[in-house]
Amino acid sequence: MKLATLKNGRADGRLVVVSRDMAKAVDAAPIAATLQQAIERWDECEPALRALAAQLEHGACPGAFAFEPRQAMAPLPRAYQWCDGSAFMSHGELMQKAFNLPPIEGADRIPLMYQGAGDDFQGPHDDIRLPSESHGIDFEGEFAVLVDEVPLGCPAENALSHVKLILQLNDVSLRALAPREMTTGFGFLQAKPSSAFAPLAVTPDELGDAWRDGRVHLPLRVEWNEQWFGHPHGGQMTFGFDQLIAHAAFTRRLGPGTVIGSGTVSNRNRDAGSACIAERRAIEMIASGAAVTSFMRFGDRVRMEALGADGSLLFGAIEQRVAQA
Repeated sequence: MKLATLKNGRADGRLVVVSRDMAKAVDAAPIAATLQQAIERWDECEPALRALAAQLEHGACPGAFAFEPRQAMAPLPRAYQWCDGSAFMSHGELMQKAFNLPPIEGADRIPLMYQGAGDDFQGPHDDIRLPSESHGIDFEGEFAVLVDEVPLGCPAENALSHVKLILQLNDVSLRALAPREMTTGFGFLQAKPSSAFAPLAVTPDELGDAWRDGRVHLPLRVEWNEQWFGHPHGGQMTFGFDQLIAHAAFTRRLGPGTVIGSGTVSNRNRDAGSACIAERRAIEMIASGAAVTSFMRFGDRVRMEALGADGSLLFGAIEQRVAQA
């Protein structure tokens, strides 16, 4: 099942069910007006939403209309909690080597995670509006999961039962602002502006065998200004989403609608390219002692998409332009 949220002038948008080929959609309001409402009553809403999706696939929905991704907001435009991990150790190891940083104690056993701002997620075609190019504008291709209520202390072996939807996102980063925030010990704030999401949130069964071991076993293709930048594979997460959820819930309950991100998709195989500019710059620094690739400029465009085995867009595509705020 594929769900999306369309713009309707309200902060939480309008929940719709989308056909597998992304051609048609139907209003889900009789079941749940917003995705937050649906996730809070998932046991009740899921069967009804699946029945509506089946009707849509069979052409039996009188109210169906053409689905337009450019009218989509983030599937969950406002999340009560947004926790982003750094689950690909190949990425962290590159950054440590490039900048001669000491290893983080326990990083091979305990996932890294920060709590970001979930109150203003952006849609897949919304401009990335930022104040200055000097802040080191970067994209980060990631996968994420949306969970129902997760009890405090939930163990990893029980965590995946709470995954209701899977998402794809661009976690925008401002690299020039990050170093000071990291050294203070208080974590990211200004270095992490609003993230943007692909138009579709999909149930795990939509991925078939590509969803296993708490990982999205798919390449994430990234293009920068219409040029290939990378296609790293999501299956190479060091920590699966089961471990990330358990980590986030170690000392607190996770409310329904919490979004957990994977961190930048990264592979040790350099032929896969990268899902963020900072990683490419780190590779350049290691190879030649200096970074050659610049960060993004106003007017630049980034596109991200994950394709199924049949070549279909599983989450739709993120396609954004950087613009001055």
